[in-house]
Amino acid sequence: MLDEFIHEPRIAYFSMELALRNEICTYSGGLGVLAGDTLRSAADLELPMVAVTLVSRKGYFHQSIDATGHQSESADAWDPAQWMTFLSAKVALTIESRTVWVGGWLYILQGHMNGRQPIIFLDTDLDENHPDDRTITDRLYGGDERYRLKQEMVLGIGGVRLLQAIGFSVRLYHMNEGHSALLALELLRRYAYPAQDLRAGESPYDVPRVRELCCFTTHTPVEAGHDRFDYQLVRTLMPAFIDDHTLKSIAGEENLNMTRMALNLSEYVNGVAKRHAEVSRSMFPGYNVHAVTNGVHPFVWTCESLQKLFDTHMPGWCHEPELLMRTDCCVSDPDIWEAHMQAKRELIDEVGRATSVRLDPGVLTIGFARRMTAYKRPDLLFSDLRRLRAIAQRHAVQIVMAGKAHPRDEGGKRLIEKLHTYIRELADQIPMAYLPDYDLNMARLLVAGVDVWLNTPLRPFEASGTSGMKAAFNGVPHLSVLDGWWVEGCIEGVTGWAVGNSADTDSTGDAASLYDKLETAILPRYYRDRDAWIAMMKSTVSKSASYFNSHRMMRRYATEAYIR
Repeated sequence: MLDEFIHEPRIAYFSMELALRNEICTYSGGLGVLAGDTLRSAADLELPMVAVTLVSRKGYFHQSIDATGHQSESADAWDPAQWMTFLSAKVALTIESRTVWVGGWLYILQGHMNGRQPIIFLDTDLDENHPDDRTITDRLYGGDERYRLKQEMVLGIGGVRLLQAIGFSVRLYHMNEGHSALLALELLRRYAYPAQDLRAGESPYDVPRVRELCCFTTHTPVEAGHDRFDYQLVRTLMPAFIDDHTLKSIAGEENLNMTRMALNLSEYVNGVAKRHAEVSRSMFPGYNVHAVTNGVHPFVWTCESLQKLFDTHMPGWCHEPELLMRTDCCVSDPDIWEAHMQAKRELIDEVGRATSVRLDPGVLTIGFARRMTAYKRPDLLFSDLRRLRAIAQRHAVQIVMAGKAHPRDEGGKRLIEKLHTYIRELADQIPMAYLPDYDLNMARLLVAGVDVWLNTPLRPFEASGTSGMKAAFNGVPHLSVLDGWWVEGCIEGVTGWAVGNSADTDSTGDAASLYDKLETAILPRYYRDRDAWIAMMKSTVSKSASYFNSHRMMRRYATEAYIR
């Protein structure tokens, strides 16, 4: 089964989370969804890659929300044996002076075209292991700092060793965020000089060679958001793995900073949007941080009705999304409107099934769905309920929301409760629904079925954001704060609208700007000038979707990061 993949050197893509399908619950949000789209495009383009992640057999979590908006969590377990093949190879690493065996499951991702990509899911739930060690790969982002470091040891160190044991020849290691940065330490150990060849005081490690083998994509524009581990904990869990002087010189003096280590041991480093690369260069002065703006997979995120429309008028668009630039002239207004209304009816049906809310297909629908946490500001739309009511009195509007808060993010949970308070307060005038247990299938319905996609993060905390890109493939314009990808994608009144000013560091005017856009630009155009609205839908596809896709992104990685 592996023979078709091990005959040529491959790019090893390491990611803590990975979204492939709903039934495989190894993702929590944007990072994992991006990783899934990365590998789908790599399969379509037949790039020689192999992905490594954790099996997370108990998933992230299943979200339940009661009538007050209180979130409760339960395990979202899945059985890898239903989807994958267990490999015979196993490797050992030492964690806390105990041998931990790591096995792997092989999943073969079938691309939309003819390509196939191997994905290795690391697993410590093996009979050979101590009961405590069998749970290391149970939960995505679960447990305390100790549990998290154990997971990152398995991912980085165990992943490199298992690839070698399986027989993969790796020409480059791509770290998707810093969780897997310990792989670079494993490579340092692999490429150490013989002691007899060293001069006094000379480093025993071939750092330049390791740097040539590694590239790193950072996704976090906030210093506090990067994984750090106390060196006392590191020495407890990783005794004598590498000497203190070398470790602190590459990972930081105060604690083991996974991002610093990845930066120091990678020849190519990139942020996930032009603005994010600028922010990263200011956070980490002295490092050359390139920009490869994220994208989303064309086929996965385009609803069926629009897929058929594009197939008819722009055959080959899935492999060459740049063909979508012809949407303006090749697709008729009635056809794209009917395709959108079909997607909207499907969303309305799902809202009706999942909640007691009945939406009207003739009313402009705003969508907002993402991880529920403070900097995403899901409550910005409700900053002034009196003004929102006044706007809705002139032009009808309805809202659909979804998103999970991390189980330990109490502020995020309170935001969900707050949103449900607004749902109750506005029920007499603005129909609103909050869909529980946000997942891939729900995301597909939402980005295709709403009329406007809303994004309101605090600047500059949105590294990229990809949900608005998904909406663009469905002709849904974006209403967003100018941050992340939207700094590059916003053409005011053509592909969407900006909330606030990208140069503003003060976000106090964002709510007023949001209301102004709704009141003076968005709602009047939707209700009074349908031709202009449809023209904007077509521009959204032709100008945003044709560029902000993962095929373009992977071609950039291939030519700039992988071939050098």
